[in-house]
Amino acid sequence: MGILSIDLFITLDGVYQAPGAPDEDREGGFEFGGWQAAYSDEEAGAAIVEGIDRMDALLLGRKTYDIFAAYWPFRSPDDHIASTLNALPKFVVSRTLTDASWKGTTVLAGAAEVAPLKDRFEDIHIIGSAALGRSLLEADVVDRLNLFVYPLTFGSGKRLFPDGTGVPAAFRFVQPPQAFPHGAVLLAYERAGAPITGITMGEQ
Repeated sequence: MGILSIDLFITLDGVYQAPGAPDEDREGGFEFGGWQAAYSDEEAGAAIVEGIDRMDALLLGRKTYDIFAAYWPFRSPDDHIASTLNALPKFVVSRTLTDASWKGTTVLAGAAEVAPLKDRFEDIHIIGSAALGRSLLEADVVDRLNLFVYPLTFGSGKRLFPDGTGVPAAFRFVQPPQAFPHGAVLLAYERAGAPITGITMGEQ
């Protein structure tokens, strides 16, 4: 069975909204779009590309799909990320989308249709699409979190785990954390069952 990973760029206070461009997502009056580029560097870029090269299927929520479908198919064929994403089998979870314009895309009617993909692919990645990711975490379908954490706080914006969401879960490192020159850190975790609680410090 394959694994399902969530790849997400987030700030120290957990905001993932609009890392790529100022007008990427202004929902809720978010004014800080385009925050990732100033903290990008060659090493972090290489780690992002490594993750993209590893996947054999891409899973997206509707909002991220619309952003990607309006951008990546129109990039130069010499753009390695574009050529890789364009060639991958792609899946978008949406109750309203009927005609997926991005070549190679299959529309899934709901999150319940995601789990069977793990029988067909070895390494499926969700890029962005945190709302979809949360629902799949709650359904215990996600195997791994690849979090690129950036040295910023905004105090507002869409968060991976807003108040009142998420389920109790424990994680363990897949690999040692990777720190990059401009301050970003890659934290790669895999599911590790339920949290261990009820222990007073010093009793371990």
